[in-house]
Amino acid sequence: MLSCAFLLFTITFNAQVLSSIDSTSIKIGEQITYRIQVETDTTNLVVFPEGQTFSPLEMIESYAVDTLKKNKKFSLIKKYGLTQFDSGAYTIPRQKIVIGDKTFLTDSLKVEVNNVVVDTTKQGLYGIKPIIEVKKRGGNWWKYLLATLLIIGIVAVILWWFIWRKKPLTEEEQIALLPPYDRAKLALKNLDESHYLEHEELKSYYSELTLIIRKYLDEKVYDHSLESTTDELISRLRLLKEGNQIDLSKETIKNIESILKRADLVKFAKSAPDIALAELDRNTVDAEIDHVREVLPEPTEEEKLLDEEYRAALERKKQRKKIIITVAISVFLLMATIGGFSIKYGFGYVKDTIIGHDSIELLEGEWVTSDYGFPPISISTPKVLKRLELDLPEELLKQADITMFGYGSLIEKFNIVAATSRIKNLGEGKIDIQQAIDGNLKTFEAAGAQNIITKNEKFVTPNGAEGLKVYGTLDMAIPNSDKFESGSYVILGFTAENVIQQISITWREDDTYADQIVERILNSVELKKEES
Repeated sequence: MLSCAFLLFTITFNAQVLSSIDSTSIKIGEQITYRIQVETDTTNLVVFPEGQTFSPLEMIESYAVDTLKKNKKFSLIKKYGLTQFDSGAYTIPRQKIVIGDKTFLTDSLKVEVNNVVVDTTKQGLYGIKPIIEVKKRGGNWWKYLLATLLIIGIVAVILWWFIWRKKPLTEEEQIALLPPYDRAKLALKNLDESHYLEHEELKSYYSELTLIIRKYLDEKVYDHSLESTTDELISRLRLLKEGNQIDLSKETIKNIESILKRADLVKFAKSAPDIALAELDRNTVDAEIDHVREVLPEPTEEEKLLDEEYRAALERKKQRKKIIITVAISVFLLMATIGGFSIKYGFGYVKDTIIGHDSIELLEGEWVTSDYGFPPISISTPKVLKRLELDLPEELLKQADITMFGYGSLIEKFNIVAATSRIKNLGEGKIDIQQAIDGNLKTFEAAGAQNIITKNEKFVTPNGAEGLKVYGTLDMAIPNSDKFESGSYVILGFTAENVIQQISITWREDDTYADQIVERILNSVELKKEES
């Protein structure tokens, strides 16, 4: 009689792989330990089964690999914790182990799962609890959205505060917006409040005084008044009077000339007039500014329009400057963010994540494991495969019942199809799986594919189903053009009595993530036997 500690060993055909379980009979929910031991050279890479490959038993724990070195070989021991919550006799399917470039399969093992006997005299039975609806948890996407919106909001507030906000004008800006006459009067008032005369700083006083009259004349009479010498400015004023362009009196011109020349003597010849004369010169400048204003002609409508256009152009210039600064800051922040994430995660990953590369979305999304067709094909895919409506000839429908499930199409970046065909009236004939796959390749050609290169090899699923794998490259037509782009494909074909089961996958050859997706799909394929 076998005890719980009894070990059942099975040895593969070349004695490199051994598998065992610590018990062949367990109670519902009890754990058994499935053990795989591999002896191989130290240079070989060993890949053990991962995921739920032990169905109908459920893997509840995968232990770390124990490694022992014997001479020039390694002895690797991998253990799994398995269980089952329904009573009955079950078979643990053959497991696929990859050693170097070779694939080995363990033997299948039988396990008996027994009910737990309950003594109802000591433990009463209770009614079945009603079904309780569980609310589906939403995930954490809203946290990332909230963080993104918060960052965008902070940046927007900063840009508005420092660039787009209408700031209060400074005193200098308010003065600059005043008309020339008002600015001149305000400058004279500020000169009165200065302490130049109290400290007998006549040079500074006359410099300010002559700058006031020159600025006013520069803006209203002669636009080179600031850089002209006294003689040049007076000559220009007389010329304008003689040409009847401005009706300045001779006395006004003479007074302006007298003040400017006296200021030149103070600034360059260290002349020192009386304080009273300096105050008189200030009043004279004030009066002559009024005289100049009186004789100035009223601006024409054209001049007013030009002035409005000038102001509008200045406003547009300010707006363009704000836009350029905003765009520059935004681009800098974006590039800095991309650069930081690229340093941490790699540029390719960041680029595909931001742009939304379809394949990385498929690879990192929530995968679905489901059964398709009858007898069922169990397969894990990035998206649920939907039943395809087939428009098949009546003659073909009389020969076989065909069901197909798929995602994408041949002209898209990624396409997968799972098909099951049940042949009617097969008789004593035998299904040619190669011929069936050739028909699949003709479907590629009908969709516009060219230059199809094929390679064949045997394929074995994790649960021991053997089939044919056809793979290679092809040129796929680009929609709405006469151009083609390189692609790859793989077709798996299986037969059982009068049933043909096929899985077809196509993808772009330059797709960075497609190889990982295809490998993950192929490793998940299992064929379930048709129940009688």
